[in-house]
Amino acid sequence: MKERDKLPEKVENLDGMETGLAVKIGVAAIFRIVFNTARRFTYPFAPALSRGLGVPVTSVTSIIAVNQAAGLLGTFLGPVSDRLGYRAMMLAGLGLLTTGMLGCGFFPYYFVVMAALFLAGLAKSIFDPAFQAFVGERVPYKKRGLVIGLTEFSWAASSLIGIPVAGILIDRLGWRSPFFVLGIIGLTGIISLFFMIPSDKYRVIKSEGADGYFKALRKLAESRASLGTLGLIFFISMANDNLFVVYGLWLEKEFGLSIIAIGIGTTVIGVAEFAGEALTALLSDKFGLRRSIAAGLLFSSVSYLLFPLFGKNLSFALAGLFMVFLFFEFAIVCSISLCTEILPGARATMMSGYLAASGLGRMTGALIGGPVWLAGGLPATGVVAAAVSLLALFSFVWG
Repeated sequence: MKERDKLPEKVENLDGMETGLAVKIGVAAIFRIVFNTARRFTYPFAPALSRGLGVPVTSVTSIIAVNQAAGLLGTFLGPVSDRLGYRAMMLAGLGLLTTGMLGCGFFPYYFVVMAALFLAGLAKSIFDPAFQAFVGERVPYKKRGLVIGLTEFSWAASSLIGIPVAGILIDRLGWRSPFFVLGIIGLTGIISLFFMIPSDKYRVIKSEGADGYFKALRKLAESRASLGTLGLIFFISMANDNLFVVYGLWLEKEFGLSIIAIGIGTTVIGVAEFAGEALTALLSDKFGLRRSIAAGLLFSSVSYLLFPLFGKNLSFALAGLFMVFLFFEFAIVCSISLCTEILPGARATMMSGYLAASGLGRMTGALIGGPVWLAGGLPATGVVAAAVSLLALFSFVWG
């Protein structure tokens, strides 16, 4: 495979970043809110979706697991992104998201919704690695934590804006309405990025066929640092979804919250994620990404363990949720910044591996979350999440 004849020059400091590049990154990050909302709003509103589809809540958690499982396919699409260009894959991701969301809206049947959400999950696993590689290629490592932290505000925005709005839409217009809205915004994103981001004219590569494709995957599999970090991502994602998949049900049963109240309550998670991302932007480059990740994992484990102690009072419960998601978000966003530099020659491949590990972890967490909750309630959920977070730390240290 011929190397690229020329790559976009990296920005040496953020003050010198050309306005055009900053705008492109910012607009793409805004449309990531749609991907993140599409993935996340099914969690707190699982009871409403189960009633709309006429199926048990456990069937909806299975849909959530399928959505996360789609991320596993992203591993095999990373090398394609490295070869065909990040713009093309971002547009492809938006196209799949739009198809999946509108499919859910127009065909409200259980297996159709499952298939459509699988497409939406696959869309995120295509878009995110391409976007993160796009950023990683253009922003120097010493500023990577800051820029990645800022772009990850799109994750917090899905909790602060996306999920509450979805709750209002479900309450006022029915459970199908968020799918239509997300699909229309996704279509807007396709048009916007098509005209804003130029094609990767320097990424035209002479193909090596299957050899080049599998060479990129071998780089991922043969790197101890890559494997250790992917293990970290798997375990920390599993721990978080073990709680996240049942927290809406817990708020509804324990405190009798309505759909809108659950959506508004979710803004606490959004504020925590925003704070975690802000901490990443402000502190991770100063203290070092590896030390920041280790600290985030330790505090995450402690917060999961203490969380059940706050579960009988709504104000304390929301405060507990804030602490859990603050430390989780700090650790996960720092790890994203680190991942963009582990395999500099195959950034999208590494980021696809990251998303696959995250998807597998979240799928596992979603599958065990219900049974763990039924077996031991909130204390069992907290203990399992804390133990799995420690496994994430061990994997990271090993790598």
